[in-house]
Amino acid sequence: MELPLIVEALLIASSEPLSADELARLIRARVAEAEDVYQRESDDGGEPAPLPEWLKPLAAIASAEVLSAIEQLNAAYQQSGRSFSLVERGKGWKFYTAAHYGDFVRQLFPGRKPERLSGPAMETLAIVAYRQPITKAAIEAVRGVSCDGMLQKLLDRDLIRIGGRADLPGRPLLYETTELFYEHFGIRSIDDLPNSAELRKVKLPEPVSESAEINEQLPLAPVVSTQESATEEAP
Repeated sequence: MELPLIVEALLIASSEPLSADELARLIRARVAEAEDVYQRESDDGGEPAPLPEWLKPLAAIASAEVLSAIEQLNAAYQQSGRSFSLVERGKGWKFYTAAHYGDFVRQLFPGRKPERLSGPAMETLAIVAYRQPITKAAIEAVRGVSCDGMLQKLLDRDLIRIGGRADLPGRPLLYETTELFYEHFGIRSIDDLPNSAELRKVKLPEPVSESAEINEQLPLAPVVSTQESATEEAP
């Protein structure tokens, strides 16, 4: 049994992407299981079936060998003109259909229409992606306008999420990208974005107040003039 076929079987059976490290671990686990059965039958005094020779080399399989097997699979798919290939994303390797067949595959999901992001939404998403985790005040300092609507739209589409709170006055929320973001744009990590290293080092404008978004939500105390106060106190 060849390693590429084992990897292929695991990825077909899995409902979730699998990393090369996880694939290697699963293969080693299968060998260890077979060795346990062999040892148990031997301890019971029975005649254990010998461990298959092809299984023994897999006991020390590493992620590099798994990656080589995936390359062989993709080469075979391309050579035979298959409609799919193995693609690595943030969580690992998964089968994806070729974009050429996208219009046909889309018929399986009639309720999910492709939506384009507006220019302001893309600008907001780009700032979050390159400088995450980042506060709303910092995003607005870059864009120069309020970003409440754009952030909510990106949250609703699951392209960004709230990743915690900043260690700043008011403890403002921090925004970061989601796994769907990587899937949507076909990248594995932020390092795959264009000019990622350079743009992440660019100094951003300082927000007026990192706690502004918190303060804006606090109810204002009623303002009472000195004259009104004196009238109220007068007998």
